[in-house]
Amino acid sequence: MTTEPEDPEAALAAEPAVPSLVDRYFTRWYKADVKGKPCEDHCILQHSNRICVITLAGSHPVLQSGKTIKSISYQISTNCSRLQNKVSGKFKRGAQFLTELAPLCKIYCSDGEEYTISSCVRGRLMEVNENILHKPSILQEKPSTEGYIAVVLPKFEESKSITEGLLTQKEYEEVVVKRLKATTAASRGARTEAE
Repeated sequence: MTTEPEDPEAALAAEPAVPSLVDRYFTRWYKADVKGKPCEDHCILQHSNRICVITLAGSHPVLQSGKTIKSISYQISTNCSRLQNKVSGKFKRGAQFLTELAPLCKIYCSDGEEYTISSCVRGRLMEVNENILHKPSILQEKPSTEGYIAVVLPKFEESKSITEGLLTQKEYEEVVVKRLKATTAASRGARTEAE
């Protein structure tokens, strides 16, 4: 009994997609409505070695509404610049210590909007992504890879507890769905009142 050769396209479609490097080696955690600002969500990519990469979540206004980034600044105040962070040695001497709410950078958009990106995890600042200063568009094009904001190393003792205030991928997706339902219901209600 011979079998007909399968359609090559169908065979490719049946194969499971190969997970990306980020999906393979990092666990995604989310912080929704950072500092009480609606939809300003951040994504924390946690590696098994406890390093955390801070990025923007897909629902952040900078990624959602087709905004144009005018500039990005790691200058937090007159006395504090994340670019001055110099780390050296095994014990990461010189690294700036960050709390969960510590600002990492500010994103300025062409429409006048300004967004402050926070650390979301306690730990030492290992590096900031200077590439986004020169080419801000990569923050929007590749937010989980080349467009990351910073890399933070939590204290070893706290590496398990840093995720306590964060959402899993599934919990975050539920938050986004609830938001969509709420905005859809609100817009329907406004339309019926106008009629």
